[in-house]
Amino acid sequence: MSKPSHDQHTMLDRRSFLRRSGALSLGAMTAPWLMNLAGMAQAAAAQSAASDGYKALVCVFLQGGNDQGNTVIPVDEADYKLYTSLRGALALPRGSKLTDNLLLPIDTPPAGTPALSLAPALTQLAPLFNQQRRLAVLLNIGPLHQPTTKTQFLTRAAGVDLPDKLFSHNDQQSVWQSYAPEGSTVGWGGLIGDAGLASNAIASLTCVNLSGNAVYLAGKQIGQFMVNRHGPAPLLANDAANLFGSQDCVTAFKALVSTQEPTVHRLAKEHSAIMRRAMSTNSVLIDQLANVTTPAVHIDESNVLATQLNTAARIIAAHAQLGAGGLKRQVFLVSLGGFDTHDNLSSRHPDLLGKLADALSQFDTDLVAMGMQDQVTTFTASDFGRTLTSNGDGSDHGWGSHHFVMGGAVKGGRFYGSWPDVTGFDDGEHNIGQGRLLPTMSVDHLAAALAGWMGVTDPLALQQIAPHLKAFPTASPLANLF
Repeated sequence: MSKPSHDQHTMLDRRSFLRRSGALSLGAMTAPWLMNLAGMAQAAAAQSAASDGYKALVCVFLQGGNDQGNTVIPVDEADYKLYTSLRGALALPRGSKLTDNLLLPIDTPPAGTPALSLAPALTQLAPLFNQQRRLAVLLNIGPLHQPTTKTQFLTRAAGVDLPDKLFSHNDQQSVWQSYAPEGSTVGWGGLIGDAGLASNAIASLTCVNLSGNAVYLAGKQIGQFMVNRHGPAPLLANDAANLFGSQDCVTAFKALVSTQEPTVHRLAKEHSAIMRRAMSTNSVLIDQLANVTTPAVHIDESNVLATQLNTAARIIAAHAQLGAGGLKRQVFLVSLGGFDTHDNLSSRHPDLLGKLADALSQFDTDLVAMGMQDQVTTFTASDFGRTLTSNGDGSDHGWGSHHFVMGGAVKGGRFYGSWPDVTGFDDGEHNIGQGRLLPTMSVDHLAAALAGWMGVTDPLALQQIAPHLKAFPTASPLANLF
């Protein structure tokens, strides 16, 4: 039998530290030096694990278009007055529940940025920004191909390249994830996965989707491996109980779907190759997740995002055991639906934000318990932002929005980007009508920053991951995100 690899040892050491610390504490009452020595040894092991080179990106996609106007709220007197005039009945009251979540940036915020607060439903995220400094706020970000003025947008000025099919749900989900409308086949998360493919023992676990098929995780070389929110489901090909109770049927089915006969049709060969990879990867992942003790399985059926992130955390915890050399780079996609709040925004949106805050807070807690908070960066994205003005009961489709980036490697406690200039119903340089925000930061800026943190250095790969970056002549607003 081969000896465990270095990566396997470090993961085992991390788990055993959590198990043994409770047992050692009793002995430490009579021998204090025992716990000190044990703690020093285990801390060294945890540090070794934390420096094993592994990194992961987690995209949290808020499906439907999150209402940024009631996510990050200005609370100084002048800007709050403008906010209430635009939002009308949608405006959150400027009481203690809002100001208790005041964001206190670690340094001077960008010029023109008012005092900002998180929505009351996001209370759990405030300490991550104010104390832990593992959360950053991105201001007015959205798909943008080049610096664009309001006049250029409204007149559709010649030579100005605008994203396709603005304000359309399916198209803008695809544009955020791939820069192209619905039908696009390659996403920038998948391209980051392509760049890290060579460092992974099991290539098919490079891009893991826990929320259904999405172009974000489709690379040119790598496809997305899909699991459900509770983990990998046993394949029918491995389950005699669900295949007429017959092991012979299982054997026959496997032979049929995984044939390597040279005479079969080209499409059948490709299908067989996919099935072989799926069966092999699924089996390995199920086996290794059975050994993961930290984090524990969190069952909260009312919060699908929390269960997705818990499963992602457990896959991350098993990274060193997945394949002979483990995994070094992974990209995940999770999602939460329901953000298309044309109506009932005041009752629906706080519940959605509460689920988001609960899920992100628990995910951060899990990563800290695993000692891997510095190795995982999580960010939010959505179809688009929404109108600052009310339609009477909700808000309509917009463009720019505010988003979060979370992780131990993030220079948190800061605002990145520019607060939008919106001075009335249709007034302000960044108000293209009804409080729809003209973005001042591009998705390309975010993609490039995240790719750089993941270690992508090849200029051609970076150009594909952030193809519009060259059109922006000034330094990226996210140049110091990490």
